[in-house]
Amino acid sequence: MHMTAHAQLREPKTHLGTWLSIGSPVIAELAADSGFDWLLFDLEHGCGSEAGLFPQLQAIRGSAAAAIVRVGAPHPDLILRALDWGAAGIMVPHVSSAAEAEACVQAAHYPPRGRRGLSRSARAYGYGLRWPADPKSIPTPLLMAQIETIEGVEQAHEIARVDGIDVLFVGPADLNFDLQARPGLAVRTYEDCLKQVAAAAAEAGKACGILLHTAAELQSFQNLGFRWLAVSTDLSLLRESFRQIAGQAKP
Repeated sequence: MHMTAHAQLREPKTHLGTWLSIGSPVIAELAADSGFDWLLFDLEHGCGSEAGLFPQLQAIRGSAAAAIVRVGAPHPDLILRALDWGAAGIMVPHVSSAAEAEACVQAAHYPPRGRRGLSRSARAYGYGLRWPADPKSIPTPLLMAQIETIEGVEQAHEIARVDGIDVLFVGPADLNFDLQARPGLAVRTYEDCLKQVAAAAAEAGKACGILLHTAAELQSFQNLGFRWLAVSTDLSLLRESFRQIAGQAKP
């Protein structure tokens, strides 16, 4: 990604994306050419493996879609590889405290801000052909902290204040499940949790985002202040299309 593309990721506007869970380079290429601003490559719950990420990133090269990789856990080696392979940003699941957010930043940034190891021959630098003359010009990766727990919501303001965290991204399925599974700790409704996260992001000058089921939900979440909006997943789109065809074809 060029500097201009990285800068665009931080513009205060709506960034429309979708979720890629199947792990197919063909689907990644199709999604990138369809006009999305960003694509989420899911290594937490997706069908694709870490090894399968590389060809997917290659498939969207030259497109305007930014690659955001959700790692399965906040392990520094996973974050490093995704960035070295050319991801524009990282999404980390289940961030519930400022300390956890800081650990993510440390893993994604080179010294002095972080502890990320350096390879000038990584794909992100054209295998050594595009290493910048001035290291200060190296693009800063976009970091999304997923708010998916009661604790994450309550600590949202502190997480948002961590330098290097760019987006508070609500995980709706996990957050809803946590509220239902631990009602004794739930001091807010799901709707109030959304407002809390949006307020925390706005107060810190950061963005907030969420995964939606359909495009019909976009406007209501934009009104709440959400700007990083992903609509559906490749798996869901195929599933519903298959079911619709089968349902119409069978009596």
